[in-house]
Amino acid sequence: MAASGNLDRIYIGGDWVAPDSSDRIEVISPVTEEPIASVPAGSRADVDAAVAAARRAFDEGPWPHLELSERMACLARLKDIFERRAEEIAQTITAEMGSPITASRTQQVPIPIMMMEAQLDLAPQLAWRELRQSKTGNGLVLRKPKGVVVAIVPWNAPLMVTLAKIGPALLAGCTVILKPAPESPLSAYLLAEMIDEAGFPPGSFNMLCADRAESEYLALHPGVNKVSFTGSTVAGQTLARGCGDLLRPITLELGGKSAAVLLEDADVGAAIEALRVGSFRNSGQICSLKTRIVVSKRQEAEALERLEALVASMPVGDPLDEATQIGPMVSQRQRDRVAGYIDTGLKDGARLICGGPGRPEGLNRGWFVRPTILAGVEPGATVAQEEIFGPVLSVITYDTEDEAIAIANNSQYGLNGSVFTADTARGVAIAERIKSGVVEVNGAGCGFHCPIGGVKASGIGREHGREGFDPYVEIRTIGLPKEYADSLA
Repeated sequence: MAASGNLDRIYIGGDWVAPDSSDRIEVISPVTEEPIASVPAGSRADVDAAVAAARRAFDEGPWPHLELSERMACLARLKDIFERRAEEIAQTITAEMGSPITASRTQQVPIPIMMMEAQLDLAPQLAWRELRQSKTGNGLVLRKPKGVVVAIVPWNAPLMVTLAKIGPALLAGCTVILKPAPESPLSAYLLAEMIDEAGFPPGSFNMLCADRAESEYLALHPGVNKVSFTGSTVAGQTLARGCGDLLRPITLELGGKSAAVLLEDADVGAAIEALRVGSFRNSGQICSLKTRIVVSKRQEAEALERLEALVASMPVGDPLDEATQIGPMVSQRQRDRVAGYIDTGLKDGARLICGGPGRPEGLNRGWFVRPTILAGVEPGATVAQEEIFGPVLSVITYDTEDEAIAIANNSQYGLNGSVFTADTARGVAIAERIKSGVVEVNGAGCGFHCPIGGVKASGIGREHGREGFDPYVEIRTIGLPKEYADSLA
């Protein structure tokens, strides 16, 4: 298993150190339901040690005081190592959380690399020191690193989410403590190995796994300056309350229940094919996936026929098989959760087009579910309102465009969405009316030079783009005598 030489230790202060506690977190294969590894479960003493190392590296170490070009060189070396170890990373993520190997090779590994490339491109464009002069005064506006950052990441896209946070934080001059999900710690161990090899100064990056109580202790630790969390809305609310009491800034990227709106002029075939990635990637375990399919009553029959054919074309099975497009759910709990929602949808009157609550044929072991299409779903139904986090789509019909927009906005969430149409300008106009952090027209992604994030219960703050650096800097201003300001102009 990757990183096996360090799985008895945690990464603190630039060293692999023995944990304070003998408690372990088992990593269970979602395919065999058997343990494949275990890692230390960090104790409060381990959290204290990680915070002390990050605090010391920020307050006394070189990292915040290096030139931006020097910090960029470290991240560029990490990117190169990441590329060199790409297959090892892909195999590890597939083993620990069940991502189909083809998706791991084409998404779980290349996307963090693309993120680092974007971050390295954007960092020099930011106004780290900016002179502002006006008739009311003269000032030097500085963007300074916020301090010690805690990054708490989920299991579904472990290194994608991690690099979205730690790349900007490190480039800004912050020091970081990464707390990976207990389901997917092995890829975090690989990342720590790569960061060590890249030559980041001791304490600039630290990593430990921990259970929920110790994770909350870490986030609310007095030595921490900033928290960035991706996960469930409920967990995010808990951390936000604690950070609010401390007046500690927190970035939250939370749940979603995104809608794909097919306008009546849309190419239904092309739109449904776009949902292969837009709704089903990573076996439906991505928060930004479009899981409410909003179609006109005139289009419903064709859309359902094409959705059924789409699902039939996506093999379910062993994630190490390159042909597999739908792998297992990450855990028994997640499998039961998804199956429970399918049952709920049917009990509430939805019509089953394909799939259902049982296991896929021939898969009697592993945490597999049947990819499911539900039709006749009411906009307020449980399966249309709650995040399922699995390969389950609800098809909802509309009569008018205004009704379609109202359906898309009828959600506590606002993370992502799509509009499909033959008229791009019209699609943009509709997208502007959808209350979501990101809306894609005809499946076009915005890329990593643009900010992403949620509105409503989908989160607070933005990641990626120039805006992705904002959570990790403090803006300070120095008032200047006019003569001195003129000399800087």
